[in-house]
Amino acid sequence: MEPTNCHIHKLHTGGVANPNEYAELARMFLRPSEFELDVSGPPPEEDREEIKRRLYRELSRMTGRHPVWGTLTGVKPLKLFSALAEKTGGAGAAKRKLRDEYYVSPEKLCLLEQTWRVGREVLRHPPQGAVSVYVGIPFCPSRCAYCSFVSGPYEEKSAARYLDALHREIAFVAEQMDALGLYAESIYVGGGTPTALNAQALERLLHTLTGCLPTAERAEYTVEAGRPDTLTDEMCDLLAACGAGRISINPQTMRDATLARIGRRHDAAMTGKAFEAARKAGLPLINADIIAGLPGEDASDFAYTLDAILALKPENITVHTLSVKKGSNFREADEELCYNIEGSALRMLDGLPERLRGKGFRPYYLYRQKQTVDNLENVGYALPGAECVYNMRIMEEKQTVIAMGAGGSSKVFFPQENRIERIFNVSDHALYAARIGEMIERKRIGLFGALRGCARPR
Repeated sequence: MEPTNCHIHKLHTGGVANPNEYAELARMFLRPSEFELDVSGPPPEEDREEIKRRLYRELSRMTGRHPVWGTLTGVKPLKLFSALAEKTGGAGAAKRKLRDEYYVSPEKLCLLEQTWRVGREVLRHPPQGAVSVYVGIPFCPSRCAYCSFVSGPYEEKSAARYLDALHREIAFVAEQMDALGLYAESIYVGGGTPTALNAQALERLLHTLTGCLPTAERAEYTVEAGRPDTLTDEMCDLLAACGAGRISINPQTMRDATLARIGRRHDAAMTGKAFEAARKAGLPLINADIIAGLPGEDASDFAYTLDAILALKPENITVHTLSVKKGSNFREADEELCYNIEGSALRMLDGLPERLRGKGFRPYYLYRQKQTVDNLENVGYALPGAECVYNMRIMEEKQTVIAMGAGGSSKVFFPQENRIERIFNVSDHALYAARIGEMIERKRIGLFGALRGCARPR
């Protein structure tokens, strides 16, 4: 049987869902005379890594292709790099292991080391009692064609029901944090699009968060204002007055034809106006998201977007690679879209780290997703001192995260065991509102009950 793009892509992006799939791929592509492992059932972890290495070598021999992330399939390669560096005594040994045993390319090893070094410079061990807080707003002005999140269009009545439930959860969390001596090192209001809410509702929410939750004296406070068409002068003034220190303005691309194709309601000119409004309001830090690999674009389009964004002088730039997930309009229209446009993102991102470094930006956090064009990654770049602590803590997974709202995934960190446990809220915003009592009870038992048992909560 000949290897297909789908087989190769699944292997290199973590799309192989269980150990049996590795065994099945081994049966397909590995010559029995060269394969000594028993693949009659799920292999143990060490055998699974050997299966992946042999699969990589065989598929590379058959196709002439060498995916840049080698055999790595996890979404947090930086976490693995950090663990290896700590265990082996430094970045050099970690890079050699990832090169020799995981076949990671030299350029990705360099990216990992740079990101790791920025993290060591910026992050300190989480202070006693410090946690990260996430609040989700599952409403948007429109649905993007690549989006797989459970979010819906903003509508006053459903949003009001949702926010009433969210305020109940916030009040409960604030009470429990205060009782346990916990405080928010960072607050991140994400979405969806929080600025899709009307001004009165958003103002009440933001003031409640800072007025109700115990917070550090200089807590990082981020609000995703991802849709430029929601950022009027009045909205930016409101965000500044409520204490937001960092916002995200996410154009994704500066090509108007592409914006229309992916379901955005703004144009490139609105992105410029949103930046102007944010600067005028005195918002100090702006992140801009852009996406490589959007259908219909080539390397020149991506270069145009990058130039246009750099001209607006954001402090952060997050470079995503298109991920075509289940539930997205792109995936519904073409199940193999990410395979059919292979090579596009690689060409777009060629030389990007060097270009951004020349403008003073450094990579500070990194993660991967399944069903990503060219098996690539998402990287956050920042000017020195403008890194987002919340994003870095999330990738590091050494701090408790309290997530509120629909789709929230709280994480309890157990420092003595260096592990986390997750407590989930339901994803649908209507179900969340209807079952808010249950969501609160999950936190009472699973989150705060666990934290009471930790000798040193993080």
